[in-house]
Amino acid sequence: MGESSTATGTPDELRRRLGVSDAVTIGLGSMIGAGIFAALAPAARAAGSGLLIGLAVAAVVAYCNATSSARLAARYPASGGTYVYGRERLGPFWGHLAGWAFVVGKTASCAAMALTVGAYVWPGQAHAVAVAAVVALTAVNYAGVQKSAWLTRAIVAVVLAVLAAVVIASLGSGAADPARWDVGGDATAGGVLEAAGLLFFAFAGYARIATLGEEVRDPARTIPRAVPLALGIALVVYVLVALAVLSVLGPEGLAESAAPLADAVRAAGADWLAPVVRAGAAVAALGSLLALILGVSRTTLAMARDRHLPHALAAVHPRFEVPHRAELLVGAVVAVLAATADLRGAIGFSSFAVLAYYAVANAAAWTLTPGEGRPRRAVPAAGLAGCLLLAFTLPVSSVISGAAVLAVGVTAYGVRRALASRGA
Repeated sequence: MGESSTATGTPDELRRRLGVSDAVTIGLGSMIGAGIFAALAPAARAAGSGLLIGLAVAAVVAYCNATSSARLAARYPASGGTYVYGRERLGPFWGHLAGWAFVVGKTASCAAMALTVGAYVWPGQAHAVAVAAVVALTAVNYAGVQKSAWLTRAIVAVVLAVLAAVVIASLGSGAADPARWDVGGDATAGGVLEAAGLLFFAFAGYARIATLGEEVRDPARTIPRAVPLALGIALVVYVLVALAVLSVLGPEGLAESAAPLADAVRAAGADWLAPVVRAGAAVAALGSLLALILGVSRTTLAMARDRHLPHALAAVHPRFEVPHRAELLVGAVVAVLAATADLRGAIGFSSFAVLAYYAVANAAAWTLTPGEGRPRRAVPAAGLAGCLLLAFTLPVSSVISGAAVLAVGVTAYGVRRALASRGA
């Protein structure tokens, strides 16, 4: 669809209002909250002194996925991300599978981030705080994506300032010891890959940029610029924070910590920073939740347009120009999960589904021709192989539950096709 049509705000179309900086901040708001405050300690428990190697592996896979996603998003600048790419390049089944994986996986991610907010703000009432956060941020998204982008920009600025303080306090203290960065005999290939899978969950925020393809200005230029920028900034932040925390806690201390960044500043002698870090963690999780709800609702919109989900969800609000029914449904489901779900289970399930989503993206990018902006074939090939490898290094319970829910989506697709053929 053309940009002129989207600008008019017709009933089922969205207005293009986001620039490069807006798209980058939405991606950063998704990545930084999940990565630093949710995945760093579990990754250290898995990899031990091999944590930095796991971070490097995750970054390579994320780069391949980002490159494939950016080229596809420039070619297909519509809401829906890999759901659209899989449908157009591989066929309707693969588009449906990718869309289903994204919606269910990122819905679980929304619940995980909401529970993270609750755990940092009021541990004794974590579920209640989580539900309140979901309701508040769903209302922000309902009021218009430009307001969401503005709020995300503020959240990213606060979180980056807090993380900078952690890095400076840790690396500048007498407790810092660069020898703690060394890789020891405790690092195993399996542990490093498991850590990479957990840390990839942290990098996956750039997908939200692609799902906003229908709302960015000049998407053929904006998205290929925004995706690598967001990924590069996040990688620099991750490396600096990981080095800082390792330098004062070491791999063992990091692995055992429930709040590693707060413990790091205490170990560095900056006890006064610990409450600020905890507040920053809550703000970071809010930033992730805001962008996640935004991305899931846009993929729901795209699937509803093609009737892979109820078509009523394709409606766009005439005043706020957002997919209001999709946003309300996503918000309601996430609120229920936030009230009932377990944080660890939500993260594990989400990781498997997200890796399946990116596997389809890389397969779709493989089919691009040079004239369509195809990256070097090694990039999507490495991304596809990396996604599959990391998916199956996750805990068995995550693999089983993730595969089961994806199978539900496949079954629903088959039933829908069978009913459609009978009707014809």
